Amino acid sequence: MEEIAREAQEAQGGSSAADSFSERQQTAEGVLGWPAEEARAGGGPGGEPGGEGAVAAATGRRKEAVARARLLPGSGKIVVNGRTLEEYIPALGVRARVLEVFRVVPVRERFDIFVKVEGGGIGGQAGAVRHALARCLAGLDETYRASLKKAGLLTRDPRAKERRKYGLKKARKAPQYTKR
Repeated sequence: MEEIAREAQEAQGGSSAADSFSERQQTAEGVLGWPAEEARAGGGPGGEPGGEGAVAAATGRRKEAVARARLLPGSGKIVVNGRTLEEYIPALGVRARVLEVFRVVPVRERFDIFVKVEGGGIGGQAGAVRHALARCLAGLDETYRASLKKAGLLTRDPRAKERRKYGLKKARKAPQYTKR
């Protein structure tokens, strides 16, 4: 069965699975915006964060947003979806929510941080990045875990949009009452 599938793929001009994987690794920067050093560190398209070079990796969530963060030894730069944190989140208040992790555990200068985040809006994405960074740091050292837990940064914020109910305009907003 596998031979038939392989022959069909070769007949269509396709290549083997190993070839396509190496092609994806080589084109990681061009296709999905992963920096070259990130692709070499084991991440990239289709790969889970936290390859050979990563010190720690974690996933964070908030509302509809999901963030995958990796810590690599470095100088303290933060890259979110191929852009710097300042470019990706220009609002100071929202950016402060992400950087709150480094007020609790001041280790930002020791690591380069690469984050892929998708879904939700900017606020939800910032919360997801914060949650992912906190989980990364908690995996590094138990003393970090204790201080992050005390600050409430390891707990996923369960608040999400409430579902709409029939007979109402939104989750709780009712149509205008008419007496007659």
